[in-house]
Amino acid sequence: MTFKKLVLCGLSLAYFSGAVAQEINEETAYRPNFHFTPKKNWMNDPNGLFYADGVYHLFFQHWPYGNVWGPMHWGHATSKDLVKWEEQPIALYPDRFGYIFSGSAVYDTKNTSGFGKDGKIPAIALFTYHDSAKEKTGATDVESQGLAYSLDNGQTWTKYDEGNPVIKNNGIRDFRDPKVTWDWVNNKWIMVLAAKDRAQFYTSDNLKDWKYLSDFEDKVSKHGTWECPDFFPIKVKGTNEVKWVLIQSFYPGGANGGSGTQYYVGDFDGKNFTLDKSFAQKLEKEKGIWLDYGRDNYASVTWGGSPDEQYKKYIIGWMINLDYAFEPPTNIWRGTNTVARELELIKDKNSYRFSIAPVAALKKYVAATETQKKITVNQTAELIKEGKTNLTQAEINLDLKGLKKEKYSLVLSNKTGDTLKFGIDNTAKNLFIDRTASSNSTTFKNRTAKVSKASLTEDQKEVSFKILLDKTSIELFYNDGDKVLTEIFFLKSPFTTLTIEGKSKFVVENLVINQFNFK
Repeated sequence: MTFKKLVLCGLSLAYFSGAVAQEINEETAYRPNFHFTPKKNWMNDPNGLFYADGVYHLFFQHWPYGNVWGPMHWGHATSKDLVKWEEQPIALYPDRFGYIFSGSAVYDTKNTSGFGKDGKIPAIALFTYHDSAKEKTGATDVESQGLAYSLDNGQTWTKYDEGNPVIKNNGIRDFRDPKVTWDWVNNKWIMVLAAKDRAQFYTSDNLKDWKYLSDFEDKVSKHGTWECPDFFPIKVKGTNEVKWVLIQSFYPGGANGGSGTQYYVGDFDGKNFTLDKSFAQKLEKEKGIWLDYGRDNYASVTWGGSPDEQYKKYIIGWMINLDYAFEPPTNIWRGTNTVARELELIKDKNSYRFSIAPVAALKKYVAATETQKKITVNQTAELIKEGKTNLTQAEINLDLKGLKKEKYSLVLSNKTGDTLKFGIDNTAKNLFIDRTASSNSTTFKNRTAKVSKASLTEDQKEVSFKILLDKTSIELFYNDGDKVLTEIFFLKSPFTTLTIEGKSKFVVENLVINQFNFK
């Protein structure tokens, strides 16, 4: 008996010693410097994004008891600038109606819901209940929409049990992810829901009683299940023209395989959403207008009630692809968000498009800046030398000029043999990210051994890039956010150098290297 106790203690010690070693390795090698991750265990879709009293609230799909998907809760984090996040206690737990799937939250300043008391403004969460017991029986009506409210800015929540579910299932198996927006054009609440292969719109005066309005289908692009929609009005930059935008995630059917998120621009008459004619023509031609052409940005949704939201929206996504969401080589936590981004709607000569940029608050974390006005490159040049910049927390801006019908590659590398290539190919007319030689995990490397591309309509004589680098991610913003590519990787050691390659002479201008410090 004493021997058995000693053996058990020995096993326990070995296990915990291994756990500590694993934790040290993951924290130093993989925990991002400026992208949100939960302290422990599983995270997927961002949920319930709202702004109130100077604080941005980020809720997220969370299984707090393991690093793989489980019975979903809502985790919670807060920030004052959309850059630094502080994780809060779990917000919503499963109950008799089911797991707490994705949804949204609003700050009901006019107390339209009637839940406000003693001058306290209610935050209202609307989310999907997923009934796992019904699911096991093969039933169709496993998902419905529930409501909870908070009178302390999202710290504690009360379920609306006497009224839940506020929208019952109408015979659709995949019927989820309600996103609620205040329609400041028509002065009412609007909800968009993902309903298998389309979006459905609802309206309400009090956030409790919802009336169905209409459906929207994409008859051009080919997609799998629709998930995590967003729908809002926004003014075209520099004008008073108002357009409506539907953001819609799909799996499968992403721009480069697996999951992905598109957007649609049109008009809303209070009942029906109709694509703008020029945007419809653009969609027909391109077969998909993507929020992000990389493989690792899914379920992106915007904050409600944020400053100047008639002109600009803030958005964040889950930085993964559903093809391999369970396979990143982290065990303490699993799941990372993109950096928060700013969306502005632009009207150009062809149609409407988003201009997408990292949130401006990142600038206040710049600790050092190095600039070079002009570098003439004869086939290759080293832009960042070994030991010069910490490429696990950096922003690089540059313009390429004098481009020909060639391929131009920026190459990140380290002494342990990892490389990541990205840039523009004027021969094939695309942007690209090639991370096939940038993974310390064989399994993950095999799942990501594919070059991601974003098509361009013509050769580019000059381009601009903004590149955000963290320990395990690259976010590439092309021509002031006209197109974005986001990808993750897991290296043997951090990148230390950046070179650029072409076949003939060209010019790098306005090279600006910003070194961040988030301590």
